[in-house]
Amino acid sequence: MARRRINLPLRISMLDKVLFYFFAGTAVASGVLMVTRRNVVHSAIFLITALLATAGIFLQLRAEFLFIVQIILYVGGIMVLFVFVIMLVNLDVALQQIQFARQRWVGLFVALALAAQVSFMFWTSGKMPGQGLPVLTAAAATKLPPNSEAVARSLFESYLLPFEIASVLLLVAMIGAVVMAKKRA
Repeated sequence: MARRRINLPLRISMLDKVLFYFFAGTAVASGVLMVTRRNVVHSAIFLITALLATAGIFLQLRAEFLFIVQIILYVGGIMVLFVFVIMLVNLDVALQQIQFARQRWVGLFVALALAAQVSFMFWTSGKMPGQGLPVLTAAAATKLPPNSEAVARSLFESYLLPFEIASVLLLVAMIGAVVMAKKRA
């Protein structure tokens, strides 16, 4: 019986690792597929998948507010606007291929520069006083403040005016997109 109690936290932590690797792998694979697909609608679908996987990571980290905001705001709102714009804009695939074919060398140069920077960071991290990359330990879930309550309190007490201004700006942008779409149709 005592052996089961010792193994139970190990199984929970193993399940957490499996879920994290699943969500992380899904997010990375969806991000790569989003960038490499030529069909814009397929890219938007892979972006939705990457955003949902990121929301799963937020939920696993017990950040419920970020999980809900990720799904409602990004997946629900922004992606609907992306798909709406994709369907309204007439994309000529041949013109896009000619335009980006000349920038292949620029992309290769930027990728090599990024790889060099990451390699330099890993190389120099071994020579730091802490001998390696800093690893932060997470606080226990029982010692964390209520996440959603603290965010809501600061949002609706301290930042109410900027929150309302941002919502009005988003409403104006959405109305402007509808008006521009009706003029073209």
